[in-house]
Amino acid sequence: MDLSRIGWLLTVATCAIVAVACLASGYQGYAAVTAAVLVAAAINLFD
Repeated sequence: MDLSRIGWLLTVATCAIVAVACLASGYQGYAAVTAAVLVAAAINLFD
């Protein structure tokens, strides 16, 4: 596994944690934006 793939994987994991935390705190808008960033970052894992 190369370094760029590890970086994107960490980005996806961080976004997932933040999205869940935002939902748990009642911030649906921030959770949606974070989920969109998560999807955009996850696309880079499929190279």
